Amino acid sequence: VPARVCGCCGPLRPRYKRLVDNIFPEDPKDGLSKSDMEKLTFYAVSAPEKLDRIGAYLAERLSRDVVRHRYGNVVIAMEALDQLLMACHSQSIKPFVESFLHMVAKLLESREPDLQVLGTNSFVKFANIEEDTPSYHRRYDFFVSQFSAMCHSMHEEPETRSRIRVAGIRGLQGVVRKTVNDELQAIIWEPQHMDKLIPSMLFNMQDAQDLDRVGHPASPSVGGQEPDPDHQEDPVVLAESCFRELLGRAAYGNMNNAVRPVLVHLDNHHLWDPNEFAVSCFRIIMYSIQAQHSHHVIQQVLNHLDTHGRNTPRVRAGIVQVLLETVAIAAKGSVGPTVLEVFNTLLKHLRISVDLELGEGPRRASAASASSGRFKESEERIVQNAIIQTIGFFGGNLPDYQRAEVMMFIMGKIPVYGTPCHSMDTVRIGHQGTKRIQTMLLSSLIMVTSGFKSKTMVAALPPPFLEPLFSISLMEDSELRQLVLEILHNIIDRHDNRAKLRGIRIIPNVAALKFKREKISKQDVAFMKKHGQQLYRHIYLGSKEEDNVHKNYELLFTTLAVLTIELTNEEVVIDLIRLAIALQDMALANEESMPMVIRCGIMALVAAYLNFLSQMIANPSFCQHVNKVVELRSLDAPHLLPEHIFKDKCPLPDSLDKEDRSLYFQTLDIAECLAGPTYSVDRLSISYVPQVTDEDRLTRRKSVVDTISLQVDILPNNLPDQLAEEITFETLKKAIDTTGLEEQEREKRRQVIEKFQKAPFEEIAAHCESKANMLHDRLAQIFELTIRRPPPSPSGVVSVSAGHPQHQSVPVYEMKFPDLCVY
Repeated sequence: VPARVCGCCGPLRPRYKRLVDNIFPEDPKDGLSKSDMEKLTFYAVSAPEKLDRIGAYLAERLSRDVVRHRYGNVVIAMEALDQLLMACHSQSIKPFVESFLHMVAKLLESREPDLQVLGTNSFVKFANIEEDTPSYHRRYDFFVSQFSAMCHSMHEEPETRSRIRVAGIRGLQGVVRKTVNDELQAIIWEPQHMDKLIPSMLFNMQDAQDLDRVGHPASPSVGGQEPDPDHQEDPVVLAESCFRELLGRAAYGNMNNAVRPVLVHLDNHHLWDPNEFAVSCFRIIMYSIQAQHSHHVIQQVLNHLDTHGRNTPRVRAGIVQVLLETVAIAAKGSVGPTVLEVFNTLLKHLRISVDLELGEGPRRASAASASSGRFKESEERIVQNAIIQTIGFFGGNLPDYQRAEVMMFIMGKIPVYGTPCHSMDTVRIGHQGTKRIQTMLLSSLIMVTSGFKSKTMVAALPPPFLEPLFSISLMEDSELRQLVLEILHNIIDRHDNRAKLRGIRIIPNVAALKFKREKISKQDVAFMKKHGQQLYRHIYLGSKEEDNVHKNYELLFTTLAVLTIELTNEEVVIDLIRLAIALQDMALANEESMPMVIRCGIMALVAAYLNFLSQMIANPSFCQHVNKVVELRSLDAPHLLPEHIFKDKCPLPDSLDKEDRSLYFQTLDIAECLAGPTYSVDRLSISYVPQVTDEDRLTRRKSVVDTISLQVDILPNNLPDQLAEEITFETLKKAIDTTGLEEQEREKRRQVIEKFQKAPFEEIAAHCESKANMLHDRLAQIFELTIRRPPPSPSGVVSVSAGHPQHQSVPVYEMKFPDLCVY
């Protein structure tokens, strides 16, 4: 019988076709025939080799019904396919799955929303089935493309548009669940698929009206679970859930491919300014991925910032703020090897921002461009503040050992104008640009050091960090000096006592403030012996700067007070008293013609600190002496007290009354108060003189030449004699009473300073060369005497010729050794 005749006769048709035909009722509204469906299912389970034919025949009928718009039969066919998929799990199901996916693709290609949703629902059911064996040839490229297109649906009706978008998101979620655990389907992480998956989710998340519900860290959905049914029709919530699930499944090698499309999407849709959505996206990313992969995200954002280095300031500021969010979350876990790279990139863009802000200035010639220049400058300030905030916040959340490295790293990036710097050309950006960068980097250091609690000062203030910090403290800029002092406070004040000081003042009862303190450790004692003189020196030099304001003296007082609380023993107390007396003597002598307000400010600083120190060491006699001076000043010279001198309209005298000794703190009186076995009061008689180092040359101070000249001419000639002389009470009395010697010393200093300031360079060079020649001649004499004298031989004899003894060596083979030494 011909085949076409068998196809027309029902009883002659294959059984699987008859069973398939029976599940379709005459009226599609009646739905799937359950009894016939059970027969078809039993047949498929009993004869799994027929599954591929059943699937092919169902696909043929469904395609015909789709073309003829018999949507009722289409629904019945898909329901039958779903039940067969759930019931059959044999090896023969693979060809049936291909027929099933082909039918789903037919539905997704149609323009009917109902059919698209129907096909998506079937695909999601299939995605939740765990197959026993992996598929070697199945690909989901079409489904990724089609579901992504559905996510971008722009249907006219809002409800229909929402249904299609939800279906597309659920389809993508199904693709992810089906492929992410299959090693043979790792292709889903390739860029061509991620470039469709990620933007589709972000496009729907972007439509949220309330951004607060996007990216909340407390509501991440667990991978593999269905979204909340109450929100299942909300594309925003469903897209966020799918986005979280995708990122949570990303492995080490797939992280970059998952993050890069996010950055591209934010670029294409101009979402960096304003950047609320960008911040929300990266909060979702950081809270969804595994903690050990955080540095991948940070690295991607850093690279993206590099590519936008010349973009508009607000775009760069938006990227930096996103970086702030990522590092803020990553700092609580593992940030990997990118810590210093983060700071290096941020410092590089800080330099670029300053260069863009100040580099355009010389090219602005017309008045019309001045307003645009100011606008550009204000926008660049936004970028700079964002970078500083990111540096400070990231550094402040790092562990102490990493924070110490970051402090060293930032300090190494601070430029000094006129000196070579590996990170920038300070001459090109000028003195103003260099100062701007210095100010911003010091501000970031303040944030990094805030809350830093090091057990020892040696670890917190190593020489490579301390020396450049002190060099900046000698700059002729009060703001920079203030920042340096605040950094020192953050590091030294380990018990948070600064808040109790509340500025510079005469504290009536220090004990009532209840400062927290511990006994100084051996490591800190060693630190003060090695670096204490540097601390005192910079306090001394910083006090007499002519641009000092009220805040400078407040910070200087806080520095002295914190040193007293944290790092004092009996020796340090004597050094601090010597420093205070030296400050007072400097203000009285006024050798550098300081303004009267500066001299009175130094006097007020000394009064406030000695009042604090006398109560901290609890010496009644010392306290009485300080109180007496303070009371006399309040009556006769209120301008020497901090409560009066730092007021806006405080009357200032023409000169300080040096003769009225009762208004000033006296070294002899303090020595008598501290006399005893506890303190070495003999050291009080030695006037404090600040040391001079090479770092002064890097600070461009006006007084550098004077200080170096004094070091060259006075120290080699006079100090050895002074140190050799025995210091007694009579010597001190004679030094105090005799004014002629002081005048002679002052005149000699003036001549030396004038010589080094006005003399020709050749004369100064010849003077220094002569001293160097003398030194070389003396060394040559010493070496000549040493070399010419032969070493005495154990058996050598001494002969005298011309009145000089001469040693004659004996050859080794002629030496006579005792018997016990011969083998």
